[in-house]
Formats: sequence, structure tokens, C-alpha cells
Amino acid sequence: MLTRISGGEIVDPPNGRVGPGDLWIKDENIIEAPADGRADRTIDASGCVVMAGAIDIHSHIGGGNVNTARLLLPEQHAAHLRRPDGTPLSNAGWSTVETGRRYATMGFTTVIEPAMPPNAALHTHLELADIPIIDKGTLAILGNDDFLLSMIRDKASPDMIDDYVAWTVGSTRALGVKVINAGAAAAFKENVRTFSLDDVVPSYGVSSRRIVKTLQGAVERLGIPHPLHVHCNNLGVPGAADTAARTIAAAEGIPLHLAHLQFYGYGTEGKRKFSSAAASLAELVNASREVTIDVGQVMFGQTVTISADVMRQFAARGSAHPRKSVIHEADGNGGGIVPFRYRQDYYGALQWAVGLELFLLIEDPWRVFFTTDHPNGAPFTAYPKLFELLMSRDARNEAASLLPHSAMALSTLSTIGREYTFEEIAIMTRAAPAKLLGLEDRGHLGAGAIADVAVYRRDADIAKMLGRAALVFKNGDQVVTDGEVTHYRWGKALRLDPPKNPAMIRRLEEFYQQRYGLSLDWLAFPDSAIARDEPFGEVPCRA
Repeated sequence: MLTRISGGEIVDPPNGRVGPGDLWIKDENIIEAPADGRADRTIDASGCVVMAGAIDIHSHIGGGNVNTARLLLPEQHAAHLRRPDGTPLSNAGWSTVETGRRYATMGFTTVIEPAMPPNAALHTHLELADIPIIDKGTLAILGNDDFLLSMIRDKASPDMIDDYVAWTVGSTRALGVKVINAGAAAAFKENVRTFSLDDVVPSYGVSSRRIVKTLQGAVERLGIPHPLHVHCNNLGVPGAADTAARTIAAAEGIPLHLAHLQFYGYGTEGKRKFSSAAASLAELVNASREVTIDVGQVMFGQTVTISADVMRQFAARGSAHPRKSVIHEADGNGGGIVPFRYRQDYYGALQWAVGLELFLLIEDPWRVFFTTDHPNGAPFTAYPKLFELLMSRDARNEAASLLPHSAMALSTLSTIGREYTFEEIAIMTRAAPAKLLGLEDRGHLGAGAIADVAVYRRDADIAKMLGRAALVFKNGDQVVTDGEVTHYRWGKALRLDPPKNPAMIRRLEEFYQQRYGLSLDWLAFPDSAIARDEPFGEVPCRA
């Protein structure tokens, strides 16, 4: 099938295409215009903006903590409702279908689950496989597990560290590595309740900084495209900006990605000792070319916070709304589920403003990524409104006018005139995420790319325009028409497969037998365990 999308405004910065033009799709891929100009099907996209399918690099959409949140809060998701007739996955919950459907209707075609405990890899991939339409990927969590901490304590060689990281990434079918409050979950088990970058994990004698640097080096040496994905210490507390600044300085010229920086954008000014430090953090990011960040924007309303940062979630349980929560420990990775309502009060207003300041003050759209840390800052369904806030100063000012003046006075938001363009949106949500993750086959509309395409009908109402795509194609299949899913298909989980050292496999087998009385097969699983045709898509490491 040869399809021509005709007359739309192509917004494809990586290939220098920003303006009216045609886009050609042959089967699953984008191609150059054929010499004879003949198509089997022509779609008139006049009055529309045409972009590659969007990519979300940080959204908690599957795995044990997500399922625990569903169990804790059945009243806040659709799994308890009767599934409509014709919904696929008759043997699965409604929530997974809704995740794929809602992302697709906004023009998103690839989403990364950023926090997969290695011992829950099979469960995570089984759940992700039940999300239709979109491609997925995962980041494996390391940095609190006994095996790694013991190796760092015992001064294991970089080669041994690399072998362990490579085995973990390959065995869990991950696309990268994440470290969450490095060492804090291990320290929490010894009754430590606060933990900073240079604090030391009891019983191991290694600092959080050393754990981060060890993993950062391994990711770089292994050629894993996505830099180490860092959830810093001291999330959400006044003065957390100092921790973020020290972590940025620790990058030392080697790529490093900081997750949900909004939750670290807090200073200690004002009578409440809680203020925005976003401007100073943005200045540091602008000056640190090796650092990328995603924002984790807060939007007002009810949500639930989900994190493997057990120390932070334990401290936050007193603020739960409604008043229920789950805190658990596990080997290497604990976790907590704490429901929360962001109110339009002093504190909520500042959190909202901090995220927008970071978006608008970080100058390079290739290094700042569009996230709400779903569902921590807000559900991903808030994305259309967030696009509007970034692209319209009037919309921001109107929203800010409803918030406490005392909070806005400690933010620079009202002084910022920048409005994102469609070209910058295409970079931040398409081209830059693809580059960061090493996904050369997507994020752009050049010949040879997979045909993940989003077509938006121009509208003065930005939230309406970007919230309901006119057309979405996934691998050449038209899956959305006029903001509604019209065709379901299965996506793939994108993974790396770095080579595994047999000596490390033997050492790990001995460790799990002695420590838990379990075979290493407890963590490993065959591709056939995911009951889908070709469930995984291969992504190469850098040479």
C-alpha cells in the first residue's frame, strides 16, 4: 500500500523540513516521493500539522507498583468498570487498553516505563505487552542491590561492573539503566531516614555519589545510548535544588540524565522557606552540555505518586489523599504508593510554576523532555493542557492569575515571554527522545523511518488540537481517525542485548543460590514467555 499525505505542514526538524509538503508511506515505512507521483491512497492534510509520532521517555505505565496503585485506588481508574463491547484483551483489565488508546489519540507512539526492578522484569513485560498500539521500553533499576553495592565496596574492576550491568540490561530486556536515590533503599533498611549525595550506605561504606559515578561509567563504556537515568536524592524537599546542582556537577563531562527535575527545583526563600529555584537550576543545565533532564510537571488535581524511592515515599505517607498508602521493601528496590491531590494553594502553585520555569528557561529543546512523571506530577492525560501552557503566554498568565500571589512572587514565571513553537515541540517530544534513546528509526519523517506519524488539524485551541489527533499512523497502520482509535494493533518492547560474560553468569548463579536458594532462571525468561508474535524490537548499543 502506497499512501500519500498531501498538503499538510510538515514539521520535521531533523531533516530540515518545516513547511508545506507531502509525506509518502509504503507499507510500514516512510519513503521518498516516487518518480511517477502515483499513490494507492491520497489523504488531504490541508490545514493540518504533520509530525512524527511522539515519544514519552518517562511514564509509569506497567509493573508491580502500577498494579499496586490500581489495587489501592480502584475508584480512580477504569479497571473496575465493565469493558465496552469490542475492546480487545478480553482476558485483561481495561486499564492497559485505555493506556494505549489515550496515548495514541494524542499522537504518541512510543512510551518508556522508567522504573523496572530486575526481579519483576517478566511481570513488567507481560503487562506492557497488554498495552495496544504503542511501542514500549523499560529502564532497569540498579543502585540499591546487594550484588552491586558489594562489588563497589570490594573495589571490583570496571570490567566486572560492566559485565553485571550488561547482564542485567540484557536479561531484563531493558533499554537503559536507572538509579533511584542511589543507596537510600539499602540505607532505609538500617533505619536511615534522610540520605544525600555524599552520605554513606551503612554496612557497605559506599556513598551515593560513588554509586552514581560507577553506574554512569558502566553505561558509557557499554555504549548504552540512553545516559544513566538518575532520580536524585532528597526529592521534593525545600533546598533540593542544592542536591540537583551537586548531581549536575558530578556529571563531569560524561552524559547524565536527571529525571523529573521539577521535584528538585525548590529553594528555601520566603517566610515558608519554600520557593522556586528553577531559574538557577535552568542556568546550570544550560551550562552543562552533557546533562539532559525531563521535567515532571505538576498539574492540579488528584493523582497518585508511584516510586521505588522507598525512603521518600515513607516520609510522604502522612500527606496521602485519600489517607491510605502502601510502603514495601524488597531486595534492592523497595517502593511506595501514596495518593496525592495537588491543590491551588501556596505549595501546589509553586510546584506548578517551577516545572513551567524549567521548560521555558532551559534554552535547548534537545535537552529538556516533556513529562509529568505520570502519574506522579499528573496523569499523562494532562498533556494537552500542558502543551497549551508552553505554547501560549496568555494561557499561562490566565492560569497564574488564579493562584496565590505570595507563591507567584517567589517564581520568575510571570517575567518569561517565551512561547514554544511547533518546531520546538517536535524536537522535544519526537526528535530529541529518539536521539537520547538511540532509536534511529523514529522521531523523524525521513525516508527509511518507521511510519509513526501524527496529523493534527490546526485549531486556536491548542489543547484541543494536540489532544485529539486528526490521524495517527503506527508502523503505517492508520490507528486513529478524528481523535478516536479505529484500529488496534500490537506494538513491541524495544530492548538492548549487550553481550554477557559467562564468568559473570556463573558468579551470579552462585550468588542467588547461596543468598536465596534460587536459580538465576528466577530473573531470566525466554522471549516466548511474552505471548505475542515478535514481542521485542532490537536496538543496538553504540560501537
